[in-house]
Amino acid sequence: MGIREHPKKGTVIMCDFDSGFKQPEMVKRRPVIVISPQIKTRAGLCTVVALSTTKPDPIMPYHSEIILPPNKFPEKINNTVWVKGDMINTVGFHRLDLIRLGKDYTGKRTYCYHVLDDKTMRIVQKCVLNGLGLSGLTKHLNDTMF
Repeated sequence: MGIREHPKKGTVIMCDFDSGFKQPEMVKRRPVIVISPQIKTRAGLCTVVALSTTKPDPIMPYHSEIILPPNKFPEKINNTVWVKGDMINTVGFHRLDLIRLGKDYTGKRTYCYHVLDDKTMRIVQKCVLNGLGLSGLTKHLNDTMF
């Protein structure tokens, strides 16, 4: 369906990489983390980093295992996921959707809207910097960034 507003930085959402992407790019629907703030001059765009449930082989500095909070996400999304800091994309809102939880007692669809904590976001940012070849900047990640 697509989102209408830019999610907060650190929000876990779904991204549809099915159309327009080809191997070795991401080519399926998968959870991602929003890593960009809303930028007024980039309406309708959002930068995300991909998550995977498969442990990378080999594990590189741009990978990190993170634990998503239990009971926040549907069963189809594992709580243990891997940040793929080498797989960042700026995508249109039409590719993004909130994570569906099901329907409530009235039949209305419900969604997960969870923003990761600051400590986890520093791990994500470290992976992204390493994936961009900017590992020297990781020393500047600290508690005052958020």
